[in-house]
Amino acid sequence: MAAVAAMAGCTADGPADGKDGSGATSHAPPTSPAPAASTTAPSAVSLVPELDESKQPKTAAEARELLARILITEDAFGPGVVRSTPFESSSGRWPVLDEGCVWQTADLPQDVLATNTRYFQIPAADGHGRVRLNATVTVHRDRRESGWETARAMEEVLRCPDQKVREGEQLGGLLGNAMYQGEQLNNWSEDAFNEIGTYTSEQDGGPHRYFWYQAQFGPVTVAIAGKGAEGFKDETLTQLVVQGNSRMIAQAKQALGKAAG
Repeated sequence: MAAVAAMAGCTADGPADGKDGSGATSHAPPTSPAPAASTTAPSAVSLVPELDESKQPKTAAEARELLARILITEDAFGPGVVRSTPFESSSGRWPVLDEGCVWQTADLPQDVLATNTRYFQIPAADGHGRVRLNATVTVHRDRRESGWETARAMEEVLRCPDQKVREGEQLGGLLGNAMYQGEQLNNWSEDAFNEIGTYTSEQDGGPHRYFWYQAQFGPVTVAIAGKGAEGFKDETLTQLVVQGNSRMIAQAKQALGKAAG
């Protein structure tokens, strides 16, 4: 997973009317062609197994069971990371970026069986402020819809490089990059997206570094968000984002991939 270390992305903490409600992207109809498998030659041996479609969830209950197998706890990040309060997002809600670049929430779209976000933090200590980390898993009905989720994420950054997450919290100067399997050293997921920028909040000050990193396997997308803090190194935040995302995409492939041999 060393190639993943070149990428990252993030969002705000805690359930609210905004992107951090489930960590996923909005369900507005995309304007670009549907994502297709890349013809780019892989840059390294692929770490993506063949999807076993018989293992795909067919119901919301099956999707929630899969979520529980993929979502990580604080142990995946290592020492110093603890659970935030609240720890999990409310189910049944979906973030939507409106025309004014403000995040709202709506009911789950038809193509999403289940989604959930868990919230973590590194408390302020040792000369740095509080650092926030979010982990999100979304289970779609099929891989086409999970691919659209990644496509929409890129479109939203292009449309709204500055976004309002909630009252008193802003994201700014967002830049995004999408990579199909085999492109730009992406040999670990079917599709990937990373986002970088800054955030400013009344509670935590800023601007601070903002990272968001998302990957897809089959009908599942996994994402880690990270908000930095004064005195906390950007490279350390990136490592945490990558580490958490690597664990979840590996668990998604283990749950849904065909066994070797």
